[in-house]
Amino acid sequence: MLHFSASLTRLLGELKKLPGVGEKTALRLAFHLLKSPANVHALAESLVEVGSRVRFCSTCFGITEADPCHICTGDRDSALLCVVEEPQDMLAIERSHSFKGRYHVLHGALSPLSGITPGQLNIRELMERLEQGGCSEVILATNFTVEGEATALYLARLIKPLGIRITRLAHGIPLGSDLEYVDLATVQRAMEGRSEV
Repeated sequence: MLHFSASLTRLLGELKKLPGVGEKTALRLAFHLLKSPANVHALAESLVEVGSRVRFCSTCFGITEADPCHICTGDRDSALLCVVEEPQDMLAIERSHSFKGRYHVLHGALSPLSGITPGQLNIRELMERLEQGGCSEVILATNFTVEGEATALYLARLIKPLGIRITRLAHGIPLGSDLEYVDLATVQRAMEGRSEV
């Protein structure tokens, strides 16, 4: 086993805490940084800046430097609320330029097997927002996983008594794909969700 200096060992340990970074990737990243001390300082400064300036919006729980965020305070359609699992899901929808409403980030999805219950997500805050009125449609944009589907179903049951329209993102066959390579569940959902031409 190789022995490194204490500071390099600490760096490797911190890098391995990142998602998708194992021993080999951590080593590759660390040695890349060591080749350019200027990059090390720039990275360190940006990490400190992010840690001190970036936080979660107190309204939508998205990532922001100003609270509330520019989406919550901007000229957006407050009657439309899109519920997503994570801040990066919100960013993906924003990049599409297809949604002009507001957001609510749950910061996860229900997963009893992993011990993630409704109390650990921003569901209470969502219901408080909806009970204040002004929202006519909630778009459930959770992921199309078992956990995402369970979360969407749970939220739909909570929201339904409020008389707010509840919709779910469409899902089906990706553009540019061949039917023969698409899994059966996706083909089934695409068939069930077909629309008139």
